[in-house]
This record gives sequence, structure tokens and C-alpha cells, in this order.
Amino acid sequence: MKLSVQVHLIEAGRTIKDNVKWAKDHGVEGIELTAEPHEDLKRTAEAVLNVLPVSSICGMFDEQGQKAFDLLAPEVEKRRQAVELLKANLRLAGQFGAAGQIVPPMFGPPRVPDLSPMADPVKIQDELMVAHCRVLGPFAAKHNTKMLLEPLNRYEQSYMRTQEHGARIMRRAKVKGVALLSDLFHMHIEETDTPATLRAVAGKYTGSMHLADNTRMEPGTGDIDFVAAFRALAKVRYTGYMAYECAIFGSSRKERTRNLAKSLRYMRACIAKAKRAR
Repeated sequence: MKLSVQVHLIEAGRTIKDNVKWAKDHGVEGIELTAEPHEDLKRTAEAVLNVLPVSSICGMFDEQGQKAFDLLAPEVEKRRQAVELLKANLRLAGQFGAAGQIVPPMFGPPRVPDLSPMADPVKIQDELMVAHCRVLGPFAAKHNTKMLLEPLNRYEQSYMRTQEHGARIMRRAKVKGVALLSDLFHMHIEETDTPATLRAVAGKYTGSMHLADNTRMEPGTGDIDFVAAFRALAKVRYTGYMAYECAIFGSSRKERTRNLAKSLRYMRACIAKAKRAR
């Protein structure tokens, strides 16, 4: 289990390199990049890689600078463009040595038609995702990285809300280069037993993780039992990254930096306690 932090959450220094050095000094082992146009993403990665590995890429921009996850759009051209954008980001993830590009299949309600009784939207979306995985998985594997499928909670998307749903798509696709992004915040909403779910899926399917408390703020500010989650991860010998994807409490850079440092200390203590109790 390796701690990672999204690059924009670190505000301790004047430059990205200064911030990454601060992160390393506070026990962080990787940096997650967030959505930028490709040239900007490359520059950010170069600054990060001088100090720490890039753990993953979260988010994706299209040519107009808008975030784009249209794998389940009803329009063929939008799906084609989404696949090409993902290929470009997966290529970058491979160049950066990252675990993968994080891919929420969609946001919001279904966009495909309900063709019941032949096929409802979930069945149609499943078929599309299996087909996409069979294209993008081998492409990711060729570039030594992964397409990281991220189930989201019911308030953000209508499709693929549980870890088992993502694992089911992977089992049907039967290709390398696809893994789960297991987010403890979303799991806290959708899973009835997060540690049990992690024991079931993390060892075989999880390629990377996101950390946030139930408040969607930094870990340690809510009621998620991180020790129990980390104990489950230790049991299945999960050794991947766990990246902070959250907001940080504080009205100033100095206060947010102090709270991030406090949370990182808390996370390291939780990991240590979980390993002792495994």
C-alpha cells in the first residue's frame, strides 16, 4: 500500500517540484496527475518525475479543453472520439510509468435508449463496456499500463456503482490491461461491507485506489474505518497506490497544507496498525 496525492492538492511550495518534494518528505510515494491538455500534462509529469513516480492519471480533456468520458454516448462518433482520447492518455500513462488512466464509464443518467424487452440501458451499456475493454485493454497492456474502471456512487452516475459490476465487465472482456479503481468514498455509499468487498476484489481486480473520507474531505475528518479497509488490503497483499482524491479543509494554503500533513500522518498510522493486525 503506497500513499499518493493528487498534484493540485499540494500547496506547500511555489512550484510543482517544490510541492512534490514536500509530499515526499511527508511520506507520499507517488503523485496522481489530473486532467490537463497533453502538453501541459507532459510538463507536469516531468516536474513530478524528478522527485516521485506518477501513480496514475485522473480525468481527460478533449480537443476543446472539456472533460470527456463518452464511452457510453448514443452517438457513434462521440464513442469513437472517447476511445481515441483514452488511447492518447493511456499512451502517456505508459510513458510516465503510471499504473493507469482512470475511467469512470459515464456521469449522470443513461444516455442510451431503453430497448426493453430486448435490452434495457444497463444491458446495452454492459455490452458497450465489454467491447471497449476488448479494444482499450490490449492497447493499455501494450503500453505497460492499465485502463482503470472506476465505479461511482448513485449521486454521480446511474451505471456501474459497485466493484462487482466492474469486475463482472472485466471477467466478460477477458483481456489484459483493465483493472478497477477502487474508491473508498464511493464504496462507503454503495457497498454494504467495504472491507469484505475489498477482500473479494482487491487482490485480483484492483489496480489503484482513491482515498477520501465520507465527507469527501481528507481522510481522518469523517467516519470511514480506514484501518478495517487497510487490513482487508493487507490480507490480499495489495501493494498498489492509494491516491488522495478529495478536498482539504482550510481557508488558506497554510491551513490546508497543515491539514494535509496531519491526514498523511493519520493514514500512515492506519496502514501500520492494519499490517500489525493482519
